[in-house]
Amino acid sequence: TDYGSSLTVSLPAALQPHQPFQIIVRYTTADGPAIWWLDPELTYGNAKPFVFTQGHSVCNRSFFPCFDTPAVKCTYSATVKAPAGIQVLMSATQSTYLEEEGVYQFYMEYPVPAYLVALVAGDLTHADIGPRSRVWAEPCLLPTAISKLSGIVERWLTAAESLYGPYIWGRYDIVFLPPSFPIVAMENPCLTFIISSILESDEFLIIDVIHEVAHSWFGNAVTNATWEEMWLSEGLATYAQRRITTETYGAAFTCLETAFRLDALHRQMKLLGEDNPVSKLQVKLEPGVNPSNLMNLFTYEKGYCFVYYLSQLCGDPRHFDSFLRAYIEKYKFTSVVAQDLLDSFLNFFPELKEQCVESKAGLEFERWLNATGPPLAEPDLSQGSSLTRPVETLFKLWTTEPLDSAAAASSVDLTKWRTFQTVLFLDRLLDGSPLPHEVIKKLSECYSSQLDSMNAEIRIRWLQIVVRNDYYPDLYKVRRFLENQMSRMYTIPLYEDLCTGTLKSFALEIFYQTQNQLHPNLRKTIQQILSQGLNPLPAIDTTAVTTDTPAMVLEDKVSEPTNGAISLRDVNVSA
Repeated sequence: TDYGSSLTVSLPAALQPHQPFQIIVRYTTADGPAIWWLDPELTYGNAKPFVFTQGHSVCNRSFFPCFDTPAVKCTYSATVKAPAGIQVLMSATQSTYLEEEGVYQFYMEYPVPAYLVALVAGDLTHADIGPRSRVWAEPCLLPTAISKLSGIVERWLTAAESLYGPYIWGRYDIVFLPPSFPIVAMENPCLTFIISSILESDEFLIIDVIHEVAHSWFGNAVTNATWEEMWLSEGLATYAQRRITTETYGAAFTCLETAFRLDALHRQMKLLGEDNPVSKLQVKLEPGVNPSNLMNLFTYEKGYCFVYYLSQLCGDPRHFDSFLRAYIEKYKFTSVVAQDLLDSFLNFFPELKEQCVESKAGLEFERWLNATGPPLAEPDLSQGSSLTRPVETLFKLWTTEPLDSAAAASSVDLTKWRTFQTVLFLDRLLDGSPLPHEVIKKLSECYSSQLDSMNAEIRIRWLQIVVRNDYYPDLYKVRRFLENQMSRMYTIPLYEDLCTGTLKSFALEIFYQTQNQLHPNLRKTIQQILSQGLNPLPAIDTTAVTTDTPAMVLEDKVSEPTNGAISLRDVNVSA
């Protein structure tokens, strides 16, 4: 019921087929899952309130009356009134501002599915970072955003156009949102939403923005007609993202990032089981299930592996690029099913159709789509061996008995590594945790101080290792990290790990101290994590609690139990 209810409109019996008609619906919205209101304290500047919407996948039905399915696309216009000093943006191709009335007007001239209608308003300023791109952020973040992205977004757009044809949306702008933004990034057309927290992690920022650039072709221009086939957007966008990174950063970097993601896919497979139906590319949506609950690494990485397999059947990825250009041209501004893609593929390559590649034993297209388990084939990542081999070597040094800590410590300078090398190494240590006490002690002595100065993607992994190994000398760093984080992606994984082991009381203590700086939705999620395994705790009488002891209410009813073994870090994905 949070998402609203269906509205049925009976049309006049005299209405002729294809006769134009107009329906006016007057409505108001209450708080719903699409609309996120932030008090000033939840922004970086702490000066003005902030609001943003997140429509994916079926939230926008709580924002405005719509056919909330990706099978239906339409243009839209909107009029938004806002107080002076509040900048309003929408995912639209045209906008005007009537200052004397405080009114913004927006128009999206191309048909889009309902989930891609997006709005953000707050204390936002902008700077141009290319001929068709600007970045929007709170004033205190704008210089950082400019320094990270100036000039390079146009490079990515140009590379994408050379592969897949013209960029059809006009502008490609980016807005950085406060840490309450519930995912990493969202590909709203003309205006990518991205969480500000990622700004400090350069390589993750690069990959996340390029992924959203790729969605301009795969997902936005051509969309999956049903949420049961999300891989049509995410798998193709991931493939296109990696083609773009190969063109701009080289094959070795792309292979490293792919190895990191495929590692995560196999980790998720181990946790969920190979016969889990969510590992299918064509998942079955039961009535009442939120499609977003089915988004996982299979949607992205198993989908990517299938698309990569198709590209290999062509013999040359450039031939496959030509097919994808034709596919976009044929289906742009429409929604498709998997059979549309596969039929187009076989018609574009008649020689492959003659060879019956769709029925090749063990690699049948039907099996790719409907078999559970890992991908039927994975890409050759040998071009990344110069970056992945040192990771494998260092991991073996630290996990081979007897431990030669001196040799392990002297073999590599982590400060010289790429971020994806370091997180791949730490993820593998996480997979092996709990580690022998001697190993975790020596790891801390060698790396803990170095990791302190690195980005949050690296630090959270080290802190998860600390927690999963109950390494008390470094617990103060976990507290310090959580005291300074307000985003789901950097809080939930640690709270899940803390509550799985013996450190739940430590987690409760930190939450008491920091809950007021968290968005209510995040606060509720952490409360649910903390509630697992406890008898329902009585609500604390906030009138009797001093300001030194922030109140916490652990709800009597919680949603599906959080399985501590499956942390968000194992499944965290971009949109």
